[in-house]
Amino acid sequence: MSAEPSNQLVTDRLLRSWLRCRRRAWLDRHGDPDQRIWSAHRALQLDHQQRCFVSLLEQQPLAGEAACADGAPAVVGVRLRGRGPAGLALEAHPPLLRRSTGESRWGAYAYEPVMARQGRRLTREHRLVMGLWGQLLSGWQQGPVSHGLVVATGSGRLERERLVLGDGLLRQLDEALPKVAADLERPTPPALVSDRKKCVLCSWRGLCDQEAAVQGHLSEVSGIGAKRRELLLELGLSQLSALAAADPEVLADALEVHGEQHREVAARLVAQARVQQRGEPLRLPVEPGQPATALPELATASGMLVYDIESDPDARDDFLHGFLRIERDAAGRWPAGLATRIGCYRPLLALQEHGEARLWQRLRRLLVATPSDWPLLHYGETESIALVRLAQRQGASERELVALRRRLVDLHQRLRQHWLLPVNSYGLKAVAGWLGFAWSQKGVDGARCLLWWRQWRGDGTPADRGSLHGLRRIFRYNHDDCLATWAVARWLLDQDAALPAPTGGATTPMGSEISRVIPSPASSSGSASA
Repeated sequence: MSAEPSNQLVTDRLLRSWLRCRRRAWLDRHGDPDQRIWSAHRALQLDHQQRCFVSLLEQQPLAGEAACADGAPAVVGVRLRGRGPAGLALEAHPPLLRRSTGESRWGAYAYEPVMARQGRRLTREHRLVMGLWGQLLSGWQQGPVSHGLVVATGSGRLERERLVLGDGLLRQLDEALPKVAADLERPTPPALVSDRKKCVLCSWRGLCDQEAAVQGHLSEVSGIGAKRRELLLELGLSQLSALAAADPEVLADALEVHGEQHREVAARLVAQARVQQRGEPLRLPVEPGQPATALPELATASGMLVYDIESDPDARDDFLHGFLRIERDAAGRWPAGLATRIGCYRPLLALQEHGEARLWQRLRRLLVATPSDWPLLHYGETESIALVRLAQRQGASERELVALRRRLVDLHQRLRQHWLLPVNSYGLKAVAGWLGFAWSQKGVDGARCLLWWRQWRGDGTPADRGSLHGLRRIFRYNHDDCLATWAVARWLLDQDAALPAPTGGATTPMGSEISRVIPSPASSSGSASA
């Protein structure tokens, strides 16, 4: 069969992209490669795949069709071509074929495709891509392919799952492929997806971010996902500007039919859109009985610990616990500005071979060595959940657990309780970036840090460890995360210090607007609260 022009083929890579985002598949074919942003996620996927296959196979796989003809136990480097619905040209490159029982053009054996799964369950993407591999492999080897093998690493062992490639799955594939082809032939890219929270994993995110900003796409408003955007579109609110102009009371009444939870957030969504439209932060009214300041724990404390964890979620491994020790100066003042030489940074590396008991001893020793009134600041719930659960598993007393929980302060939660910011995400990078903080290693994120960790750790044995340079880059990234967390805390402290004497109302130049958009619980019983 003659080769099809590449712009007429539907490949397994394009199918995978399309199942994640129709626009992404179009850009994969037609987009300017120079506008792609390199992401460590692809490298992590390949690294994970390699580790899974090494665990699965007893010997090195051979390559190409000749290896299949020789009956090799495992084969790589095979390109499969065939035809789909209405003669659609298809191509796939399964990463691994494994010999199985059956009949093929080579004799009394056949091959089945093997996939390395990331995540904890099979998704539609896994199933349809495996279905395409099985369909093309069946025609190529002239023998049926009834199953595919899915492997994954979990809890230190290799998990195996046989996926049935039945008629139902193949019908789904036949329905999807013409839709993929139709989208790829469009003269312009499909619309932006409704929920753009997962776009952080995509190499085209920069291009789509620009488009979303130009459009005033509702996904740019923090707090709006796919479902909530759909409800707002039904009400004729299609852009950020339209939401900012909406009457919060009218919107709350309109959303109430879809559930009380939607009514409760209506006023906050309108206020968030207005904040982003104007580019100015907005202090939220304080609920009765709550402290007026965001960080009352720091009012009298002589110091604090800033805490940040780096994790490998697939291995369920919190491999680095980083602490930044910050103290007041002799005059009782906290360090000023966003300097990178604030405090004393201490990284605790947690190697799995050393065990949890040793890690808890080290963490406990560090916590005991700091004054008990020093808060433990972190951004998001990851650190508090991980530390408390570790303490519970290691037999910490109830008194010790209570004291630990009391010290933990989630800056993300406090920020959301007291402020609306002109950002489309309240993640640490977005908030600290808005404040002017810059990470010292350009283009580095959690995925790149995880890749460095896996490269340094190797197979887990000391003989396979990477260079100290790689480890230092991990420490530098974690240190920067701690400094970014401190930058958020420093900003909150500055805002708290600027508070005038309580007047019973809002405390910013836009205070009267806060009272209208997000009425305080004391002034309204039926309206949404902050």
